[in-house]
Amino acid sequence: MPTFLFVNWNPDPALLRIGGFELHYYSVFFALGLVLAYLGARKIYKDLQIPSEKLDPLFIYAFIGILIGARLGHCLFYEPAYYLSHPVEMLLPIRETADGWRFTGYQGLASHGGSIGLIIALWLYVRRTRLNFVDVLDFIAVVTPVAACCIRLGNLMNGEIVGKETDVPWAFYFEGYEGARHPAQLYEAIAYFVFAIINAVVYMKYFRHRLLHRGFMFGMTIFMIFLFRFFIEFVKDVQVDFERGMTLNMGQWLSIPFIALGLACMIGGKWLRTLADKAEYKDKKGKRK
Repeated sequence: MPTFLFVNWNPDPALLRIGGFELHYYSVFFALGLVLAYLGARKIYKDLQIPSEKLDPLFIYAFIGILIGARLGHCLFYEPAYYLSHPVEMLLPIRETADGWRFTGYQGLASHGGSIGLIIALWLYVRRTRLNFVDVLDFIAVVTPVAACCIRLGNLMNGEIVGKETDVPWAFYFEGYEGARHPAQLYEAIAYFVFAIINAVVYMKYFRHRLLHRGFMFGMTIFMIFLFRFFIEFVKDVQVDFERGMTLNMGQWLSIPFIALGLACMIGGKWLRTLADKAEYKDKKGKRK
């Protein structure tokens, strides 16, 4: 395979440096993904005539839920021994070195943990806004692939979560890794972009006209994302040493429950309607809010 087709990938992960301050591409893409998702959610709320004041807290709940969930997910799923003995580093973006404490940012965020954190945050959000929990899961699911795409582009700029060695003509040379490798981050970003288009079409043609049962968009989205995540792991390099030699790695094992939940939500209209009815907030006279 001619090597001139390969991509030498070694960008500076910092977009901007001012004194000791560094603004990294990952942070920019992370924030961009949340902002785009928020704007998409705002359109959904407007289309469904949900008061705009109920949307205002959503960004904060989602941001905190994703960040805390993704951080704890990485620490507890992938490096529990280290972080349980260094709890400060689990919670704060710092690391203890021979020269003392150093600000490093959060080095290690797990998408499975972020998904769990987001679901918990949305449950807290509906407790405040009195919206239906299943409906809100659907709203957020529509725009989730946009945020996921941006986050993987941030991973690409960081040169992290790389693929296994390969000789495909679009392989990347990543600094710090031997040989040309699959740009697994780019594969995921492209897939999530495609999922975002699918969600937009389904939303425009079916969801906003209430032609789908409650929970369908949530189920379809997590089914697509985590099914793809399961298979993309076969071309990814190992993330932590304990995964070496495993038939299925940690990311794949964690994806299986999400795949099953997504499929259940897509086909389980009856039990989702029951769940959604139970999630309805009612006033003292028993009327739905």
